[in-house]
Amino acid sequence: MIGYVTLGTNDLARGAVFYDALAAELGVGRMMEFDNFIAWGAPGGAAGIGLTKPFDGNPATVGNGVMVALAAKDRAQVDRLYAIALEQGGTCEGPVGERGGGFYAGYFRDLDGNKLNAFVMGG
Repeated sequence: MIGYVTLGTNDLARGAVFYDALAAELGVGRMMEFDNFIAWGAPGGAAGIGLTKPFDGNPATVGNGVMVALAAKDRAQVDRLYAIALEQGGTCEGPVGERGGGFYAGYFRDLDGNKLNAFVMGG
């Protein structure tokens, strides 16, 4: 259903380091790269994530209520993704743990304040 998701950044080079680390843990890399945009994912695979400087030239801002969820293969990978995010300078938005109904997740923000989580269902 979702082809890809893009998040805004004010410093693409700095943000790329953050997403390179998360993508490496997920087993994917950069699949598209331009001066103002980088996308990570597997060509022809599941939805990817892009980081972009806004096309209109205005500063990137965080969308209130917007969150990108990264599907992990198991709870250990959720733990690693959350740790990687914080090691790369991200901030905690909710520590890793069971949220009920077999939903296990950790919430964090990237370097520009975009909200993400890593999750697994029933893992």
